[in-house]
Amino acid sequence: MNGAFDKIAAIGVVPVIAIENVAHAEPLADALLEGGLGVAEITFRTAVAADVMARLRDTRPELLVGAGTVLSARAVSDAVDAGAAFGLAPGHDPAVLDAADAAGLPFAPGIMTPSDVSLATARGCRLMKFFPATAAGGPSMLKNIAAPFAHLDPAFIPTGGVTLDTMADWLALPAVSAVGGTWIAKPEDMRNGDWKAIARRARAAVDRVRETGR
Repeated sequence: MNGAFDKIAAIGVVPVIAIENVAHAEPLADALLEGGLGVAEITFRTAVAADVMARLRDTRPELLVGAGTVLSARAVSDAVDAGAAFGLAPGHDPAVLDAADAAGLPFAPGIMTPSDVSLATARGCRLMKFFPATAAGGPSMLKNIAAPFAHLDPAFIPTGGVTLDTMADWLALPAVSAVGGTWIAKPEDMRNGDWKAIARRARAAVDRVRETGR
């Protein structure tokens, strides 16, 4: 893996965030940092995602910021222009991989089946996003999917249905680099300005990672 994904592995949990207002960028970052969580995946599920990433690049450089839901070459370009340190996608699209490679953006495609893993590893990917993690079968499913590829040393970031209560089960798998979750920074909390709730969830997630002994 590269520097950005090495840092994510050291942190152990990535908040997956759909932010709707650029003005919420700094308060969000401050809440995450207050909770001891130094990374954020800003998803392209909202129209302001690139603007938020650019704002955080300029005003909160201590926060490792990446792009999520990267579904097109245009999104790769927008992420790079906004200063994203990494990118992730829910699926495996060769055109997006090509664009990320050309742009030098550290990128993890999404996988859900052994065929997906085969396609991604054939392209040289060693870090993949397992999505939707819980609906696809949970830790047992990922353990069994990863087993035939163990000699390639793949790593995964399970996302989708992961919670504070289940994240330790995922982190117990050797192939899991970190978990991703939307529960840490909820859209309604950002709309309501409840930054303390986000900070509390960030701290709880960091503490849970620490409890696993990683």
